[in-house]
Amino acid sequence: MLLRVNGDSQTTAATTLEELIQEIGLKTESLVVEHNEHIIRQELWAKTRLQDQDQVELLSFVGGG
Repeated sequence: MLLRVNGDSQTTAATTLEELIQEIGLKTESLVVEHNEHIIRQELWAKTRLQDQDQVELLSFVGGG
């Protein structure tokens, strides 16, 4: 399946947001996920199905100074 992830085309075998996040290897703490212009709560990642050409934005917040 072909997705647009953070503005780039990406091929994946993932069928849910949770699988995509695991495939990419991101830490889930402080991660915000937008799927087709909707913010998805972490408890819904496993239930949110991906389809060809979906748009996903993955944003990690990092503290520091």
